[in-house]
Amino acid sequence: MFDFLIVGAGFAGCVLAERIASKLNKSVLLIDGRGHIGGNAYDYYNEDGILVHKYGPHIFHTDNKRVFDYLSQFTKWRIFELRVTASVDGHKVPIPINLDTINELYGFNFNEKQLVEFFKGVAKEISPITNSEEIILSKVGEELYSKFFKYYTKKQWDLWPSELDASVCARIPIRTNRDNRYFSDKYQVMPKHGYTEMFKKMINHPNIHLMLQTDFLAIKEIIPYKYIIYTGPIDSFFNYKLGKLPYRSLRFSFQTLDQEYFQDTGIVNYPYEYDFTRITEFKHLTGQKHTKTTIAFEYPTAQGEPYYPIPQASNWNLYQKYQTEAEKIKNIWFIGRLGTYQYLNMDQAVAQALDFFENTLKKVK
Repeated sequence: MFDFLIVGAGFAGCVLAERIASKLNKSVLLIDGRGHIGGNAYDYYNEDGILVHKYGPHIFHTDNKRVFDYLSQFTKWRIFELRVTASVDGHKVPIPINLDTINELYGFNFNEKQLVEFFKGVAKEISPITNSEEIILSKVGEELYSKFFKYYTKKQWDLWPSELDASVCARIPIRTNRDNRYFSDKYQVMPKHGYTEMFKKMINHPNIHLMLQTDFLAIKEIIPYKYIIYTGPIDSFFNYKLGKLPYRSLRFSFQTLDQEYFQDTGIVNYPYEYDFTRITEFKHLTGQKHTKTTIAFEYPTAQGEPYYPIPQASNWNLYQKYQTEAEKIKNIWFIGRLGTYQYLNMDQAVAQALDFFENTLKKVK
């Protein structure tokens, strides 16, 4: 008899397994349908010995000291501030848009004050703002919206920005200074030896039993347990009886090249060219020294692993119906990106799990 069955060995599942095992001294069966731990943050050394991220680039960043301190128990860090460029009109310019982006793109020599006035001159007055198109137009106007956001969003979501909730593009900053970092968080780091090694240390506890390539449905009536923590898709748990929650997925094409580097930054976005949205070069992210380099082309798709919940009101309403069904079942909780149908950054997933442990699991007898 296990005290807890945790379905899914990603961030939420591993954090909760570690907390339950070490702080509550309870037994945990941690299962995952994949053949590895770490969820979408899983990384590995490819056949050429280059550390790559199987499910696309994962760059850790947070302002949450509690999350940073918690994960620091299981890894040393490498300081890394991500720089991203976008291929626009034959230029490779910084993204998010900043002072250097505008000066290089248009041949201007603006200072910060002049750029503020430039944005004021091109921005559209829109009130109230109801979607992602309107929020970008209200900041930078039609031309920059088309160059950087309109077609990239269509590729990413297969929806125009006007069809997406304003929150999607609201998270993208527009800067008037020369800060060319993609993120501005206090802690911007990468696990020194990779995410997988961090997860291994996290769940290395005698109270945790790990089973990979294991289907929840195949074992739920066989192995005894008291409580379930389910971090998989909530609609899958209910066999999609109310309908399927839509996600966008990603497909990656990896190439190893016989050269030291392929591009100047870790990620280059292609807002309107090609079918792929971006190219990642992993050595920039990991700091690894190698005579070869591995890159990944990223193609959004409607089929495949669930990556991004599609932020539309109808989808959120369907999720809430599933949540109502979940509340009828005793001794089970749904948590994490898939269990709560939210797009969560890695630090947000950790914070959600830590809060859930403190506020709920510590009270379970």
